[in-house]
Amino acid sequence: MAADGKRATEAEQVTRLVAERLNAGDVEGIAELYEPDAVLAYPPDNPTTGVEAIKAIYQAMADQNVQFGTDEHQLPTVYFEDLALASTVSADGKGTRVQVLRRQPDGTWKRIIDRPETK
Repeated sequence: MAADGKRATEAEQVTRLVAERLNAGDVEGIAELYEPDAVLAYPPDNPTTGVEAIKAIYQAMADQNVQFGTDEHQLPTVYFEDLALASTVSADGKGTRVQVLRRQPDGTWKRIIDRPETK
């Protein structure tokens, strides 16, 4: 379980939890927010597949002390059954972050597709 003990019981919480956990260096906690075969569109020209590979990306960021903003503007989430399309406006206002999430059997949400930034 993540060091902060927080659970993403709403799709909109996932982006903020990823930012908070990266800022705290909790890479294991970030990994809990992705399904095992999730896809992270980073780097943009070579997407990363699988939670272990995604975790390695975040570990490299944590090792470099990368910090994410936690106050991005949440756009309205679109739902279809147990899927959600969530997005935020990037902190600099020059792009958006988009994620597809799936509701888990326990009611929490996890990312299945993550595009960190589009311009």
